[in-house]
Amino acid sequence: MPALAIADALRADAVPRPRVVFVGGERAERELVPAAGYDLRTISVEGLSRSNPLKAVRAAAKAAAAVRAAGAILDELRPAAVLGGGGYVAGPVGLAAVRRGIPLVLTEADSHLGLTNRLLARRAVRVCLAFPIEGRSGEPYRVTGRPVPPPATDRAAARARFGLGDGDTVVLVFGGSLGARSVNDAAVGAWGAADPGFRVLHAAGERDLADLRARLGAPPPAWYDLRGFIDGFGEALLACDLVVARSGGSIFEIAAAGRPAILVPYPHAAGDHQAENARWMEHAGAAVVVGDGEVTAGRLADEVGALLGDRPRLEAMAHASAGLARPGAAHEIAAELLRVASRT
Repeated sequence: MPALAIADALRADAVPRPRVVFVGGERAERELVPAAGYDLRTISVEGLSRSNPLKAVRAAAKAAAAVRAAGAILDELRPAAVLGGGGYVAGPVGLAAVRRGIPLVLTEADSHLGLTNRLLARRAVRVCLAFPIEGRSGEPYRVTGRPVPPPATDRAAARARFGLGDGDTVVLVFGGSLGARSVNDAAVGAWGAADPGFRVLHAAGERDLADLRARLGAPPPAWYDLRGFIDGFGEALLACDLVVARSGGSIFEIAAAGRPAILVPYPHAAGDHQAENARWMEHAGAAVVVGDGEVTAGRLADEVGALLGDRPRLEAMAHASAGLARPGAAHEIAAELLRVASRT
């Protein structure tokens, strides 16, 4: 999603409009990139296992083949610059670009520099950071924020989409693309049986969806809207009053919408970056942080009830959240790419 936001900014800002081509794997980009109108080339690569030696060897062999495949794509396209998004697909493409003398720009979405970016940073012309990171200042680093799609702006239309009234109080619950099992369980346990006095909009991911639906019963409670995925997620953020979520890169979308949050960091994230992300929002007064092992139905109900019952605090948190937003991040990074590309 950050890469798509940057690509859209390139389309909007550059004259003449540059050609943008994505290189990806077999994950969400398979659908999202073509749907956004961009060409997608694929390579076969997987993350490097740090616990299973056999899987690590297999991943290394795939990576070597992926560098060759990425090189062939770059030889065909002859790009003026390459942008790396920090995931494991970016490693082979970034290395192939460096070997060919193609300028490389990197983006880091979290408060912890990932393995791919650590390996490539010394060879990059620019590394665009979502957060300030200790020891990563001066050239080639620049703090730009994390690129996100433009936030939705029509709250009445957003609420109408989800069948919400002007006077409804709404809590939005979501995890990652697979969902967050601890958050899903706590939310359904907290508000699935008895009307809490507010509406719940819950994007649970597909993994746990069938079990959660069974717990809610058929038909589900009128106040509980459970879905696997919400397309056009900015409207869900705009429609709600409070967010309950993990604390990955989506915190910048929460901030762009100016929403207060209860954040439950994923405890196994690389470098514990989700905890760092959550503390960043908490220190700004925009979020309450609850540990993954503490997010029971009772604890979640208490935290949400306390915030919804204290409107001045909720409004102050919303104001603090909006203050963290970096709405120009995609355009800043697009400008870096154009500057680098103009040198070739």
